[in-house]
Amino acid sequence: MISASENPITRELVAADEVGHRRGTREFRRVNLALVAGACATFAVLYSMQALFPAVGRQFGVSPAIASLTLSVPTAVLALSTIPLAAVSKTHGRTKVMSISIVATAVIGLAVPFAPSFAVLLVLRGLEGCALAGLQATAMSYLSEELHHSSLGSGMGLYVAGTAFGGMLGRTLAGAVVDFASWRVALATVSVLSVFAAVVFIPTILPSRNFRPVPLRFAAAPGSGSRTFSDRGLTALYVIGFLDMAGFVTVYNYLGYRLLSPEFGLSQALVGALFVIYVTGAGASTVAGRLVGVFSYRAVLWPSALVALAGVVLMLSSHVAVIVIGLVLVTIGFFATHSVASGWVGARSGQLRGSGPAAYLFCYYLGSSIGGTVGGVWYGRSGWNGLSIYLAVIFAAIIAVGVSLRHLRPIASSPVADR
Repeated sequence: MISASENPITRELVAADEVGHRRGTREFRRVNLALVAGACATFAVLYSMQALFPAVGRQFGVSPAIASLTLSVPTAVLALSTIPLAAVSKTHGRTKVMSISIVATAVIGLAVPFAPSFAVLLVLRGLEGCALAGLQATAMSYLSEELHHSSLGSGMGLYVAGTAFGGMLGRTLAGAVVDFASWRVALATVSVLSVFAAVVFIPTILPSRNFRPVPLRFAAAPGSGSRTFSDRGLTALYVIGFLDMAGFVTVYNYLGYRLLSPEFGLSQALVGALFVIYVTGAGASTVAGRLVGVFSYRAVLWPSALVALAGVVLMLSSHVAVIVIGLVLVTIGFFATHSVASGWVGARSGQLRGSGPAAYLFCYYLGSSIGGTVGGVWYGRSGWNGLSIYLAVIFAAIIAVGVSLRHLRPIASSPVADR
């Protein structure tokens, strides 16, 4: 039998831990600055459209469910692109794929506001989703390879915080601009952010030190896929990612319609301002990452989803203040759950030599595309009360799956990194 010290895979893992960037170092801060800038811009571009559904629907004469396709289409394309782009990054390098992605996002984003029809708008948004996938499919793998395992939870938490801040910035900025200008001007304003992000990201990101290029061999895909999808823990985490995003995007897709209705009569700018609540998600993901370091992935995961479920219940209220509190809880619960689940996927998949992060993101964005559209149909037929049942089932299912992972056995080669 080969001992741990003689096993080449174990030696590689130990070496990666020894040279991985630790929290508090200049390298750790630089890596996170670049990825937070990239995440912020890409999520601002992707989710700014969410604040513009009513305006886009009015101009093109489409229902809420159809208007939501301007988000569902790019997220579906993003989901389908993550696994092949993750494979490309294994051959050509993580930083190269991420850099091309962020530049392409900036270029396409500047073209989207000029779409002459709803069909062309969907095509351009689909291309945007493909461009965005390069960063999203690669960032978690990059962090898993370049950060010391003791700092991975914090690094992943900061990255998710960047996605939260970007989503908030895109939605609030678009919502504010559309109140006195067109949705086209609002999108153009947000797209400028991606240009600035590219300027920050490219010179700041550190070259990979633990990355080892692998030839792009389709014959090897079944083995990687087997490790990625046959592990019970990873499969459960993929389900959590799908459900978590399905519930969260549904809330933010259709709450605006409810608050703009005669029942509440809020202005578009005021509804857009509610997206500032995303800041709580940024804080929650960072705190969740640190709690993982103190306790474990399994101990923090399901309570995070419980917070989101409590928020869904509060949002049944007819009082705006209570609805806002519920939205805060949903946002905190979602980002904490996503931060823990994605970090756990990175740690566990790294030990199994699988493509876990790409598979997780595939399911995560598929949840946004499918869950958000189904939620729109449900909202159109049953109103907010009916939609709340849909949301409650989603978050209750996450809790059930999360609880089932409490007794999941860690990977034997690195039980500390996967606990």
